[in-house]
Amino acid sequence: MNLADLAPRHFLWRMEGDVAIIRLNRPERKNPLTFDSYAELRDTFRDLVYAEDVKAVVIASNGGNFCSGGDVHEIIAPLVGRDMKGLLEFTRMTGDLVKAMLQCTKPVISAVDGVCVGAGAIIAMASDIRFATPRASTAFLFTRVGLAGCDMGACAILPRLIGQGRAADLLYSGRSMSAEEGHQWGFYNRLVEAESLEAEAIAYATRLARGPTFAHGITKTQLNQEWSMSLEQAIEAEAQAQAICMQTRDFERAYRAFAAKQKPVFEGD
Repeated sequence: MNLADLAPRHFLWRMEGDVAIIRLNRPERKNPLTFDSYAELRDTFRDLVYAEDVKAVVIASNGGNFCSGGDVHEIIAPLVGRDMKGLLEFTRMTGDLVKAMLQCTKPVISAVDGVCVGAGAIIAMASDIRFATPRASTAFLFTRVGLAGCDMGACAILPRLIGQGRAADLLYSGRSMSAEEGHQWGFYNRLVEAESLEAEAIAYATRLARGPTFAHGITKTQLNQEWSMSLEQAIEAEAQAQAICMQTRDFERAYRAFAAKQKPVFEGD
């Protein structure tokens, strides 16, 4: 499958080499999500599993903000009138976006500027790497609208990133986590100035795209699957995964380049 010419209706998409850049496109409202953009993002990340032309993904900010979460008028208002079956259809669909991001086999880098709240904070959380500007403000604000903090995998993933106590603080209170807190706690990998945020994220993604991309997919799979394994199971799973990678041509290319004192050129097979 080739996604280079993808023309989504509900977000912006462009390719820079092997890197796909995604950005929500409602900057006048700080880029909220709608039913349609949720579903289209979910379907896009599902398709990325089969997209040989995309090696890495950057989720960028737009207009000085990342994402303000679910649109109050287009999502929250209609949900008030739904029955349990309809509500569960929605919450499962939003969770499916996170599952698709985790299972897409490509490194996903979020470049966060300004507002990053609600489902926007979840999208950043579900990414593999997170860059942010000093003015990034991140909040899992579900309790502030009368909901539980356990949304879209937050209670499973966030404690693994920043620790149980810090996650509990954010998920109970719904307060904003500053960029500096996020960096100190390990939520954000790097803080960069706004004018260089996207360029640095794309440069990082490009370096990954030039690496052994089949092996990157294995790394991502193991990072996610080993959450629920014992240490003994994880070591065995990694032994099998590494043996698979040793059958790739990239492994052979790396050896031959080392023997010739050259830099390996990986091709992802």
